[in-house]
Amino acid sequence: MAVQAISTVAATSKSINQLNCRGTDSFLWTKNPLELKNLQCKWLGTPIKFSLQSKNLKQFLSKQCTIRANVSFVLPRGKSEPTVPIEKIPKWSAKAVKSFTMAELEARKLKYDSTGTEALILGMLIEGTNFASKYLMANSITLLKFREEAIKILGKGDLFHCSPKEPPLTEDAQKALDWAFDEKLKSSNGGEITTTHVLLGVWAQQGSPGYKVLAALGFNDEKAKELENVITDPGFVDD
Repeated sequence: MAVQAISTVAATSKSINQLNCRGTDSFLWTKNPLELKNLQCKWLGTPIKFSLQSKNLKQFLSKQCTIRANVSFVLPRGKSEPTVPIEKIPKWSAKAVKSFTMAELEARKLKYDSTGTEALILGMLIEGTNFASKYLMANSITLLKFREEAIKILGKGDLFHCSPKEPPLTEDAQKALDWAFDEKLKSSNGGEITTTHVLLGVWAQQGSPGYKVLAALGFNDEKAKELENVITDPGFVDD
């Protein structure tokens, strides 16, 4: 049976030698099962034959079971690409990308149809190891407080509602990301676009849900200015 063939391919040579193969009808048939050296089977009409020696087995599996994955490190942009050399276009930090992914998941968790500025902040607080989240928590702006305040402003999502797999950005959230990108592009410090840039981008969108929640929890222009001074330091790294 096909199931037997697949399970045998995954087995080691030792376990295959322990199989009790009887009769010429078995695809593992051999005169002496204890000296089984080759495996031959027919899958979807294509005969497959390979040696059970460890070296050849690894080569076979590496060819047949290649796994490829692409990970994007570019966040959505609402504007056209800047007319600058590609080497001067700033890159997003890994923590900023991870925080954005957490923001989308949080929007779905709250049953919202879109990813807003409040979700961008929640994402960085959930990620928890970035500089922006540490700064917010040092100022008593925690994940639970922020989520609770966000629900007060936006309300609870419908319990039986299914959010999109990738909730699209609201206009304010897209502007916040664009602000972070543009500010980093204008600076001559080099380095990456960090969660701190995104936090300041959210604060720049006055009247947005994220701005309102931050203001309600004590964030202000003075703290924003303090963060601006931090990220303009040439040696700043979002660790």
